[in-house]
Amino acid sequence: MKVVRTIAELREALRPGHPARACESQDHLGQNPDTASRIGMVPTMGALHEGHLSLLQRARAENDLVILSIFVNPTQFSEASDLDAYPRQEAQDAALAESAGVDVIFAPSAAEMYPAGFATTVSVSGAITETLEGAGRGSSHFDGVATVVAKLLLAALPHRAYFGQKDAQQLRVVQRMVADLGIPTEIVSCATSRDADGLARSSRNVRLSETDRQRALVIPRALAAVSAAAASGETEVVALRTLAEGILAEGSVDPEYLAFVNPESFAPATTVSGTVLCAIAARVGEVRLIDNELLNPPSLPISKEN
Repeated sequence: MKVVRTIAELREALRPGHPARACESQDHLGQNPDTASRIGMVPTMGALHEGHLSLLQRARAENDLVILSIFVNPTQFSEASDLDAYPRQEAQDAALAESAGVDVIFAPSAAEMYPAGFATTVSVSGAITETLEGAGRGSSHFDGVATVVAKLLLAALPHRAYFGQKDAQQLRVVQRMVADLGIPTEIVSCATSRDADGLARSSRNVRLSETDRQRALVIPRALAAVSAAAASGETEVVALRTLAEGILAEGSVDPEYLAFVNPESFAPATTVSGTVLCAIAARVGEVRLIDNELLNPPSLPISKEN
């Protein structure tokens, strides 16, 4: 496994014949002609957990060479305290990445990604950036996401990039940005990774006290309840919202938002006549958590995305 710090070093490591691509001449290349010489990328901000590892495992299974990027992107944090508190553990991340079969780690500095004079922002407009996380964290949040992901994808030009469904709005922003700019990378959506108790895995979970973690479990419980209700025939969002609010109240969790939206446009939904995304954001103690579930009426099969 090779660790590189600059875009130039990354591109050199991806050059055919470079030692970082030695795996192509060994176990992977040629076994499956549909995936030969395919590059997969998993963009992260580090502090790897089982959720990240599940993305890496899928990338490893579907590609010949796997890149892990680790970059705590300052432009997508609206609160300086949140940026400062974000865990950084590169040595531990590198060990986990190597065990997961990563070939190249790209871990640039802020100066490498945003050099002096940097003056370009990639901005996706519309409801998919203006609601939910966009409304709470400001438009600059998704501008930061779109800009850094565009830079990462253009630096590596992977065939596939892997993102978790837990960050559903971010995933949709990236899909829209890639489609609009014609970036030749397939964005692969991967199911939300959860701990045994149902809590969606997140780097922030380590900051939860034992008591707050127990309180936080009402979030996946509420999502599971509304999903079951929708699958059983409840189509009215008003009723589903009341159900979720009651369960959240059991843990004294007051959501920043409890939203039912179209998963493509993020426009508000009033009925579950097709697939609807139910998304929750809430602070539990000092930690802000997000989670979501795709709801389907009985006439539609249960989505495999979440």
